[in-house]
Amino acid sequence: MDVKRILQDVKDNRVSISEAKKQLVGFSELGFAKVDTQRKARNGYPEVIYGEGKNSKQIISIIEDLYTDKRTILATRVSTVKAKDLMLKFPFGVYHEEARCFVINPIKTNSDEYIAVVTAGTSDIDVAEEAAVTAETYGNKVERIYDVGVAGIHRLFANIDVIKNASVIIAIAGMEGALVSVIGGLVDKPVIAVPTSVGYGTNLEGITALFSMLNSCSSGVSVVNIDNGFGAAYNASMINRIKSEVRG
Repeated sequence: MDVKRILQDVKDNRVSISEAKKQLVGFSELGFAKVDTQRKARNGYPEVIYGEGKNSKQIISIIEDLYTDKRTILATRVSTVKAKDLMLKFPFGVYHEEARCFVINPIKTNSDEYIAVVTAGTSDIDVAEEAAVTAETYGNKVERIYDVGVAGIHRLFANIDVIKNASVIIAIAGMEGALVSVIGGLVDKPVIAVPTSVGYGTNLEGITALFSMLNSCSSGVSVVNIDNGFGAAYNASMINRIKSEVRG
């Protein structure tokens, strides 16, 4: 933490005393939440608001606290009911209904490197959209390739060039999760696998797909939790940013 710079900013009226206090303490005390105001400085991206389990008033309070310096705001797992309240308070924000994400001030894309978000089926698209919107919010170009599962594997091969040319691939599948191993065996890029809770009884709400992906014999595959499109996109964004910096 650059204490001297913060104090100089206060002296020069570039930063208010209250904002300087946040920067020095490292978090804001809201009573129901301690908002991490230093996460961007530590990790490269600001704190993300997990909307599930929070009411509209709580989400609004956190956004107001985080947005004081025009940070990028991403709230995930926001229901349509809560989204209506957020849009009334922040009409300049955007609600992505399928992704269940509310976004303010997304980072502008400044690279030709892109992340490929690939799904096995149409039923996986809600998780895929959470991944795609998260990646786009953090300044990444995204290519969506949906419904190319192994039950009709010719659909995958018809799109393989777009997938191969991505800097990183997010592969999303339910059922038995076979798509991930197939993609992992065809590309020379990192593959981040997302098991989904889509499938019949023995899918076990995503456990079967999770175990299948963890046991993939394809090299270069890493796995996030069930339905965790956000987590996959966060990791993909970090990889994409590093590759862009190296090439730039």
